[in-house]
Amino acid sequence: MYIFKVIVFLCLMMSQSLGDIIFKDDFQNPKKWKFISDQVMGGVSTGEVSYSKLNNENQAYISGNVSTKNNGGFIQIRRSLTDVNLKNAQSIKINTSGNNQEYFLHLRTKGTLLPWQYYQLGFKVQKNFQTYNLPIADFKRSSFFISKDIIPEKITSIGIVAFGRDHKADLNIKSIEFVQ
Repeated sequence: MYIFKVIVFLCLMMSQSLGDIIFKDDFQNPKKWKFISDQVMGGVSTGEVSYSKLNNENQAYISGNVSTKNNGGFIQIRRSLTDVNLKNAQSIKINTSGNNQEYFLHLRTKGTLLPWQYYQLGFKVQKNFQTYNLPIADFKRSSFFISKDIIPEKITSIGIVAFGRDHKADLNIKSIEFVQ
């Protein structure tokens, strides 16, 4: 009986630590993603996104040059999440590799009405693929004019962003998921 209780306890701990996946995007439908650069506001950053398979897994590849000239400084891919129920989401996992640079996830909500309003959290990628777990509670708001805390069910989009400094973007993403 003791062994049975230990096994049940370990199974519960494992399921809690892995988290239940609420939503996962592994780039099977690239049309859901849109490439955006600071050129929409007069910036001069350049880049592109391409989609391919690596070892039978889909991936998105973001590349380009981020420039802060003309008050710019970003390239990104963005996906709408208005059709996804994220009510119980607690964190975001992203499986990615790149050029040892810091990149960001940007979340927009029903309360982020202006283009420069978002919630942001950075992560530094490595050369080899790794999964990063980013708690939603750790995202920081871009403006004091939006709520300090994110209400997950009000998230409307997610962006994967090269941002804020002059640098070369070189980022591969296999998947992104919201977990509870």
